[in-house]
Amino acid sequence: MNLSSHSIQHNQAIDPRFAFGKMDKQSNIALSSNINPHFSWTDAPEGTKSFVMVCVDSDVPSKPDDVNQLDREVPADLPRVEFYHWALIDIPADVTEIKEGAHSKDVTPKGKGGPSAPGGLRHGINNFTEWFAGDPDMKGDYFGYDGPCPPFNDSLVHHYHFTLYALDIEQLPLEGNFKCADVVKAMAQHVLAEATITGTYTLNPRLAES
Repeated sequence: MNLSSHSIQHNQAIDPRFAFGKMDKQSNIALSSNINPHFSWTDAPEGTKSFVMVCVDSDVPSKPDDVNQLDREVPADLPRVEFYHWALIDIPADVTEIKEGAHSKDVTPKGKGGPSAPGGLRHGINNFTEWFAGDPDMKGDYFGYDGPCPPFNDSLVHHYHFTLYALDIEQLPLEGNFKCADVVKAMAQHVLAEATITGTYTLNPRLAES
């Protein structure tokens, strides 16, 4: 199965318009356009009955102590964990494209609604839900796509893995609201093929200039 994108080039920097946050000289981080990227695919395996798109950042600091602190950087040797940015499920087998901006434009404080998505699809709840849980202006359930927003003082460039999965079932057995991590567990025994495009992103001016 082949996955391609007009929006992101494999192993290249992601344009800020596809990000939740962008660099800002005054405040270090400003809200960005938060547009979901374009993807298209070919050569799905025989027996494919649906697709799932998942985006995960594999470089998130495991401890928040140093995150977004002006006087220090998050150390590179700190253990890293996954942070889910998107899970779009129940994509019909005859669909071969996700259009740019079809599922997200601009940042929505307190999160976009869901799980229903355009075209009869469904969105999982991403990890911004936990990130903003203590912020009264932003807390809520963040369904669907919300793009990169790594710490502005992280010493590592973050990697965002957009993976399309071809499944042998038409609909995942998930009901009501569900998290992106629930999607990964639910489809584990149903994956026929997968393809990934990885983009990079940083808000650390030191890394951006290197």
